[in-house]
Formats: sequence, structure tokens, C-alpha cells
Amino acid sequence: MGREQRARAKHVRSVLGYIPFLFLIFLFFFRTKTKQSDSVPLKGNIFCSLYFLCADYAGSFLTGFVVSVGFLNDWWLVTHIYSMSNRVPGSGRPSGGNMRKLKELMHQSDNRTCADCGAPDPKWASANIGVFLCLKCCGVHRSLGTHISKVLSVTLDDWSDEEIESMIEVGGNSSANSIYEAFIPDGITKPGADSSHEQRSKFIRSKYELQEFLKPSLRIVSLNTGRSSLQTSISRKIMDTFRSTSDTSRNHQEGMVEFIGLLKIKVLKGTNLAIRDMLSSDPYVVLQLGQQKVQTKVVTSNLNPVWDEELMLSVPQQFGAIKLQVFDYDTFSADDIMGEAEIDLQPLITSATAFGDAGMFANMQIGKWLKSHDNALIDDSIINIIDGKVKQEMSLKLQNVESGEVDLEVEWLPLDQ
Repeated sequence: MGREQRARAKHVRSVLGYIPFLFLIFLFFFRTKTKQSDSVPLKGNIFCSLYFLCADYAGSFLTGFVVSVGFLNDWWLVTHIYSMSNRVPGSGRPSGGNMRKLKELMHQSDNRTCADCGAPDPKWASANIGVFLCLKCCGVHRSLGTHISKVLSVTLDDWSDEEIESMIEVGGNSSANSIYEAFIPDGITKPGADSSHEQRSKFIRSKYELQEFLKPSLRIVSLNTGRSSLQTSISRKIMDTFRSTSDTSRNHQEGMVEFIGLLKIKVLKGTNLAIRDMLSSDPYVVLQLGQQKVQTKVVTSNLNPVWDEELMLSVPQQFGAIKLQVFDYDTFSADDIMGEAEIDLQPLITSATAFGDAGMFANMQIGKWLKSHDNALIDDSIINIIDGKVKQEMSLKLQNVESGEVDLEVEWLPLDQ
């Protein structure tokens, strides 16, 4: 072969050496134009074959390495696009408004402590039961399984709109505990924030898994339903109870107040009330619910008055707590306040609504308003059916005053009675 022919052959080989790289550039631009089509996974395999053919043609280890990296990058893009195309936009993400409502619910007074042990500042919740939990109780709930308790972090986990709406419907710890702790037998003590894991676990399992403290008609025969207990097996009964007392605002019309029942409140007596006159006081009690305000008679010169007086209040669909105030009557100046307290109506009305016609039942306990550092109760307030009537007795320690207690008896009267 002559010198001229050898030079031409060398030139041809050098030109051919660029073909694999030019072809790679062509494939790159071809890929970017077609990677969104329905046949993306198939194109990934085509690129694989073409790349390695180019590497073989060039006979270069370096080219083969570059091509291999190119293929791996392409395969990652293919699988990523394929997986993204199968995602449902926005699935599992709650709206900002609902997350705000959930955090507002968490900051309500009865939700600032764990529903099961009373530890402060809970940051976890059982989405299907509707209670806020501390970290220690959260661990026990997880061990129950999601078919009983689905535990989520209020601040770290993603919540669905359905889960948030379920929490709001229940209304928080006080409402849920009025159902789940309605029948705690004597001798069983609710765990505290410093209780052992064994005590905590035994109580929580009895409360939710075995339902030993629940109203008998709401208990589940079998929990092996594959989904959450509150939402599926007993949810129809319990959630209907919660909805009837807390979700009625959807039917509320502007300018109209609809009532769901009456309260007959018997103000029994006061004990060790504060002195506001020279040596004594002339106390009377004022009860306020919304725009309604009623009061007892004045008992003169007595720090341990016995009023034994019945007052009536109508309960609107959108009810709050009753505000109780004790005043000292003055003839020539403004009456002096002698302390105050709030009465949470949710446990009473929730329990009464769950049972329906109380006249069909024998005397029995149906609920309980639990004492906590957030309320004025001296002891747990028991809700009973007595002679076909739903009644609740309570002793309240007056707040923002040096001393004083007030004893009451509250009776629920549904409008259809």
C-alpha cells in the first residue's frame, strides 16, 4: 500500500472514531424529545442497545464507560418519569385551612394534656379515635395496630382531609374520654405522666382494644376489620353521637338560634366563700350560657350559703361552656365578684345523646367529666341515669379568688321529652 493510501486510510479511521460520539449526541437530543411518550420504558432498552453497539464499534474502554454512565442516567430518568406519571397530584395532602383547624383543636384547653395519662403538651394524635397523645402513650397506641389506633404526629406527618375532619368531629380529648372512659370501675386508676410503661400499656389496651370502660351497646364484637375501629366498626354510633352535638353548625342559619335541649341546674350550696364585707358576704350565683343569664337569690351574711334553687337554661346547637360567677350583693356600690368557674357541657350532652331515651334504662352511670388542671372540678363529675333522668353532680373550686366552692346538680332535658 502506497504512502498516499495509508494516509487516506488513517484519515478515514480518525473520522470514523468520532461517529460514536456524534451518535451519542444525536441519541441524547432524540431522548429529550421523546422521553414523555407512553413508550418510555421501551426506549430506555433501545438506548441501551445502541449505546453498547457504539462502544463496540469504537473499541474503546473509555467510550464504553462513558456510554454506560449515559445509559444509567437515562434509565434513572425513565424510571423517575414513569413513577411520577403514576402519582396522583395532591394525594394525601390536606388543605392549609384544615391543618390550621387541627392545630387550633390541639391548642384547646382539654387537648393540651395527653388523653390517656395527662402529660402536658402532646404532639401526637390518634387520627381514628380523635385524641391527642404524649410520646409515651403514642408508643403503646402504635403497638395496638392501625386497625385500632392510627397514630400521626401533628407537626411532622402528612394528614388527609378525612383524618382531620374526623378529629374535628370528635371534638378532642374531653369528648372522646366521655365515651371511652364512661365506666372506669373502682380500683382502676388512670395512669399519670410518670407512670411505668406496664401501667400505661394495661390501661390503654383496656380502654381502646378491650373497650372495658365503654358503654356496652357501643362495644365491638370483633376488631379484625382491617380498618380503624372508630371509623368502621363502632364509628357509626359514636361518630353520630359526636356529630349530633358538635357538627350541627352546618345547618345553622344566620339570625336564627335553634335549641337542642334544656338544662335544669340546681345550685345547692357554697362552702368557705370569700369575705367581701366587714366580716362576711351576701352571696348569689350567676349562670351565663351565650346571651342567657340567670341568677339565684341573695343569701345574706353567710360564707356557707345554701341556695337549693333551680335555674333553667336553653342549650343552642352551637353551645359553649356555662360561665358561673359568685357575687357579693352591695346596696350602694357595684357588687363584688367572689370567684368564677366554667362548666363543660360536652360530656353531659354527649353521654345523654348516646343513650337516647333515658327512661328505657335502669339507674346506671353513663359518663364522666374528668378532673384536670384545666378545669375547676374538685373531683371527677359522674353522669348517671337516675329514675329515667340524666343527671350530673359536680363540686367546683372557684377560680381567681382566695377560697370558695360551689356544689351543683345538672339535669339534661331533651326537647322531645
